Amino acid sequence: MHTARVKACVLGLAGALFLGAAFCGTFAASKSKSLNALIAAAKKEGQLTVIALPHDWVNYGEMIQTFSKKYGIRVNELNPDGSSGEELEAIRANKNNKGPQAPDVIDVGLAFGPQAKQEKLIQPYKVSTWNTIPANVKDPEGYWYGDYYGVLAFEVNKSIVKNPPADWADLLKPEYKGKFALSGDPRTANQAIMTIGAASISFGKKYENAAAGLEFFNKLNKAGNFVPVIAVPGTVASGETPITVRWDYNALANRDKSAGNPEIAVIIPRTGVVAGVYVQAISAYAPHPNAAKLWMEFLYSDEGQLIWLKGYGHPARYQDLVRRKAIPAAIAAKLPPAQAYEKAVFPTLEEQEAAKKIIAADWDKVVQVDVTK
Repeated sequence: MHTARVKACVLGLAGALFLGAAFCGTFAASKSKSLNALIAAAKKEGQLTVIALPHDWVNYGEMIQTFSKKYGIRVNELNPDGSSGEELEAIRANKNNKGPQAPDVIDVGLAFGPQAKQEKLIQPYKVSTWNTIPANVKDPEGYWYGDYYGVLAFEVNKSIVKNPPADWADLLKPEYKGKFALSGDPRTANQAIMTIGAASISFGKKYENAAAGLEFFNKLNKAGNFVPVIAVPGTVASGETPITVRWDYNALANRDKSAGNPEIAVIIPRTGVVAGVYVQAISAYAPHPNAAKLWMEFLYSDEGQLIWLKGYGHPARYQDLVRRKAIPAAIAAKLPPAQAYEKAVFPTLEEQEAAKKIIAADWDKVVQVDVTK
């Protein structure tokens, strides 16, 4: 936390040691005073409105409950299963609304951060741990910043699918007829959009060449293997959609939650392993701006970052936590082996934007099926 400032205190010349210590003490006191003022202002607002945060998504249930209890602020939760596109639309639709339907904060796919900034839907705020967030996953002006990442994996109900797929091409097998579904609308949901990009990579194309992924889904649909329903944990468990693609942290959390009833298998595919970063931002029209800033401070504190890590999401400040040996052994032991991520591809913003445009424009023409909730 503010490593450069700490080093300045430790490595200062001996003759200036007292002055350096005094400066660091003043800085720490100033920082503490600033945070206390923010806490007081947030408590006065009394509420935080979040959107599209399922409790089983990267441990958000614990995150929300801990924040609310810690600061005595009620958390109003909107549309838990909403997509990144729906989050931005909620801000647009509530620009002049200070009521409970107006979100204060959003958690969206990486490509949606710059879009929200361009549309002036979000406001800048740099958390106190700003310097430990990698530069390549944050807006330099503080409009948005990465929160966690994972890779796309197959989530399979083994009670129904005895022989789970090991790679993308396997999904075309006749034994999977009527069994595979996406986890969102591919025209608006980041997880579903990146799933199509992952399929493109699996078949030897670049992520941004989404046409290859669309053609694969066209084949899945024609084979009768694709179910045009948005897969959620309940539909996987019931067998309505026994195979889906989900971020590994969500799939692993669902596996733990099911406790073997049904048995859930989580498989990182052999090829087309795509990693995705999600980002946080504060609405430019937030009804509770101080609560929103305090929420960000909590998320990016060690406490908040470890809550995400307990939910199998690699938090933005992961390397900083590792460097300071701040990750408890019990949490580290539950993480998937590092080699599972060796082939992971992190699409750039430009690549994501290119794929997103192709998918939004051509899904209906190529795949010709409407994905519904």
